[in-house]
Amino acid sequence: MDSTVQILEENLETILKGEGLEVGEFNSVPEEVKPVTLRKSVCYIVSAVIFNSKDELLMVQEAKPECYGRWYLPAGRMEERESILEALQREVKEEAGIDCQPITLLLVQEQGPKWVRFVFLAEETGGSLKTTAEADSESLQAQWWDRESPLPLRARDILPLIDAGIKYRRNPWFPTLQPVDISCHVICQRLFLTFISGDIDTSDEHRLWLLLSSNNATSHPSLPIAVSVNAFDTIPGAAHRLLKSCLPSSSINVHTCGILGVQHNGRIPGKTDGICFNMLVLLENSENGAEISSPPPLEGEAYKWLEVTNQSLRAKIIQRIKEESVLPVHSLY
Repeated sequence: MDSTVQILEENLETILKGEGLEVGEFNSVPEEVKPVTLRKSVCYIVSAVIFNSKDELLMVQEAKPECYGRWYLPAGRMEERESILEALQREVKEEAGIDCQPITLLLVQEQGPKWVRFVFLAEETGGSLKTTAEADSESLQAQWWDRESPLPLRARDILPLIDAGIKYRRNPWFPTLQPVDISCHVICQRLFLTFISGDIDTSDEHRLWLLLSSNNATSHPSLPIAVSVNAFDTIPGAAHRLLKSCLPSSSINVHTCGILGVQHNGRIPGKTDGICFNMLVLLENSENGAEISSPPPLEGEAYKWLEVTNQSLRAKIIQRIKEESVLPVHSLY
């Protein structure tokens, strides 16, 4: 096997396993890229969905004046120099009094690159529920909720998060996923961008192509990386911008399937506060109602299509797309 193809296939397998790769050069940069800074230009929220052995849900009673006495999932903003997992464990400990271990990222919500919430399914590993005698500015108390008894909620936006946790416990639809400790100075997406011939739901005979960057500094083609710089754009919007640059005359549909991995470090404030989302994207294989059997031609030399001929790798990619076996990302705009 050609060494270039072998390296590429190994990198693709790495991404499919939820692991990460160092962030190289950016391929879609609409304007000057500046490093993001936590709590200044970006805000990251962590939230925990935790059940006990009785299927009761961990809830905390708010101490903030604007929602005093109401109940919510343990949640809060990340702080400087924290990893995403450290922020999760700190918030749960401060607000609920218990120690926890994440099971998996459950979903990601975003309002563009300026606000991102990481929702985890986690489990209790120690500590004890916070009581009213321990009330402080973080919370008044914590308790296990049977989800049937009346409980005044701070907001109903946690209900879909709870439902996602219940669904995943019953039938996990994507492999467990944890953030990977790899630094990045901006919010960006490594695009695992695919085109599949034939109807993915009705045919077993498929050809599959990946969009690759062909003008990077190394001799090896790689998955393109697009940067999110517009605070009012959605994170998946970066894929649309990139495609407009190489497929400006095409009306093909772009479907963001979900996230294959999350890369973050955060140890150096203002320099490593960024996040790289490894995103699985599908170009819908019909144009103007007519099925097309090969990817649309690209304009320029910055990108190229590569057909995936490795049967095992192709099957894994198609399965992830067909079964929607990816971490969901929800845009709240």
